[in-house]
Amino acid sequence: MIQVKDIKKVYNGVIVVNVPQLQINKGESIGLVGNNGAGKTTLFRMMLDLIRPEAGEVLSEGKPVAGNEHWKEYTASYLDEGFLIDYLTPEEYFYFIGGLHDQSRPQVDEYIARFGEFFNGEILNKGKYIRDLSKGNQTKVGIISCLLQKPQFLMLDEPFANIDPTTQYRLKELLKDINKSQGVTTLVSSHDLNHVTDVCDRILLMEKGRIIKDMATNASTLAELEEYFAIGQSAHHTTLPVDEEENH
Repeated sequence: MIQVKDIKKVYNGVIVVNVPQLQINKGESIGLVGNNGAGKTTLFRMMLDLIRPEAGEVLSEGKPVAGNEHWKEYTASYLDEGFLIDYLTPEEYFYFIGGLHDQSRPQVDEYIARFGEFFNGEILNKGKYIRDLSKGNQTKVGIISCLLQKPQFLMLDEPFANIDPTTQYRLKELLKDINKSQGVTTLVSSHDLNHVTDVCDRILLMEKGRIIKDMATNASTLAELEEYFAIGQSAHHTTLPVDEEENH
């Protein structure tokens, strides 16, 4: 479904993303993990054509993402609150997003009503603008606005970061449900290893712009990741021979 080919992004002379090859197949649930500065958000932004790479390309359904519109019909993403229109109420924003996808207000109302528990009574019918919501509640609005679009490919950047534990649990169940029962391809970045290994069948570990591990999730994945991050990046680099480090 998605192919990343020889993609590089450079800031101030430093390569911040360098991914020779990445294949995301239809129906996969993928977690992207890594420390701050690993390049996760930059990779997301290139996959969404928000920034352009110095080299390489991203293909969606075999066609380049850059400069094209086809992928927007089946792709939904939430990276941060900057994606929202903060001078609207949540209801107005949902109607706006629904209207972009030929959904009437009654259709939007019917769809949104099923997320009452996820909203925990804090989003709808409160008369608040999105800018006046907590960051966690803004995240809830962003995530549900993605699902409202009924995407085939869903990208979420750190969706667990600002939400409470109950909502984290509900979000995990939502993500597993849309992947397993609806076949939605999901790509979720997170610092929370427990959440991402619980939700995703495949884990990509990113360090200093490179994807250094690509593993299927199994019973030992969480422990392997915890051990990796406990040791720390510097230790990994000091133990790698130069030629092996070049190949990662």
